[in-house]
Amino acid sequence: MRARDLFKGYVYVSVEGFYIEKVINICKKNNIELINLDRKSNTIIYVGIRVKDFRDLSKIAKENKCRMKIVKKSGMPFVVKRYRKRKYFFIALLVLWLLIIVLSKFIWNIEIIGEGDVYSEHILNIVKEEGIEIGKLKKHVNLDKVINRIRLENDDISWVGIKMCGTNVKIEIIKTDVKPEVVKENEFCNIVAKKDAVIENINAQNGIPKVMQGDVVKKGDVLIDGVIEGKYTEPRKVHSIGEVKGKVWYKENVRVYYKQVKKIQTGNKEEKYAVKLNKIKINFFKKLSKFEIYDKIRTDKKLKIFSNLYLPIQIEKDTFYELKEEEIEYTADEAKKQAIEEAKIKLKEKIGNCGDIINEYINTDENEEYIDVEVTYEVLENIGTEEKIAL
Repeated sequence: MRARDLFKGYVYVSVEGFYIEKVINICKKNNIELINLDRKSNTIIYVGIRVKDFRDLSKIAKENKCRMKIVKKSGMPFVVKRYRKRKYFFIALLVLWLLIIVLSKFIWNIEIIGEGDVYSEHILNIVKEEGIEIGKLKKHVNLDKVINRIRLENDDISWVGIKMCGTNVKIEIIKTDVKPEVVKENEFCNIVAKKDAVIENINAQNGIPKVMQGDVVKKGDVLIDGVIEGKYTEPRKVHSIGEVKGKVWYKENVRVYYKQVKKIQTGNKEEKYAVKLNKIKINFFKKLSKFEIYDKIRTDKKLKIFSNLYLPIQIEKDTFYELKEEEIEYTADEAKKQAIEEAKIKLKEKIGNCGDIINEYINTDENEEYIDVEVTYEVLENIGTEEKIAL
């Protein structure tokens, strides 16, 4: 179906009879265009015709003892006829369309891809100072200037991309991986302690060992010296190579009270909504919850017509979950167990894959109200790192 047929209007009909071929031939002879002709059988066809040809086809079908039935009407004339008494609807539709065209000239959403909330806040401050903000005309924004400023003020960013998509501004950030300085093989270096430790063993493949088993070292102490002094020659510098294993201690302290008041959800909740029209906020309900004790979770949703055509309308939903306070009393053993578990979780997060835990020490201090637990892990790990020798 062509666009002009839709504009002028067409009727889809069924024609049934024993003289279908004759009807088709007469239509062709009289320049009656048959659109999308579909033959269902020897006696039935479905076909579309223009509105102006409807009476002619009806007459031809009747003269050849065929029955014609309207299946569907389509096109602009029928739409206008259907809604001719709804002029206000069309006026409202036109106003809405013009409003969307006007709103599409502005920025109504800013999206940052690739970084966390804290870093996003920093980037948002920069782009706002450069003119990228909600309600700003898109044509007044210089994207290249914004990108250059972000790159200049943030050494840890390797790439920035900003593009306008409808009323949405997409800012993509890729941060530079911060890696420790690598000492090249042809550069002179010492191996120094990166942590306070007690030396367990040392294996120096190149350079002079400066410590031995049982020595206590501080962060930054030289473990394998890259300067070799000869008895009869001048000192020479080398690239130290070796592994130094040391014992490192990690501690965590946790206090647990025997009597605790915990807040537990009752299962009851209530939801309150508000609408933000750019900077104007309209609350549909009282903002205060009917619950005495509650947790509140807010979710925001910006309205959009298509994937990137945002509107300056935002729906705020506050969900209040009712809480009740319950007093829980632990025995000394239960409190101790809880404190130990919390301390171990924190220690394992702190240690990660640094080394192997070879010993565990637990100290407790109790009184009538609470128990203090100190958990210490003794970890065997490689404590050496390369450090360039100044020339």
